[in-house]
Amino acid sequence: MTEYLKNYIDQITKRLAECTELSDADDILAEHKDKIAFMQHERIVHFLVTMMFAVIVSIFMCTMLVTDNGLLIVLVTMIIILLVFYIKHYYFLENTVQKMYRIYDDILAKQKQLRDVNK
Repeated sequence: MTEYLKNYIDQITKRLAECTELSDADDILAEHKDKIAFMQHERIVHFLVTMMFAVIVSIFMCTMLVTDNGLLIVLVTMIIILLVFYIKHYYFLENTVQKMYRIYDDILAKQKQLRDVNK
């Protein structure tokens, strides 16, 4: 997903820079709105999964404090490591979606510029 998004951002930025027709800008905008919707959904799913793992690790940590089970330390450690990777990926998704919002604004500005040129 990370590589896909990086490639998409590069591609859409290049297409926008080379865009000279209003119809092309309209096509870019429509495609970009769809991608934003997909990434917002992806971001929400990853947020929910991350929160679920945070709750699970909290439950296991509390259980570890109450009981004297050494295996829970291993389990908690594994879940914390997994949680760190989920947080890292969610951070990437959040920043990328915000970057996509800025590109959306750039597309709207490009449309306005092309409309003004065609008047």
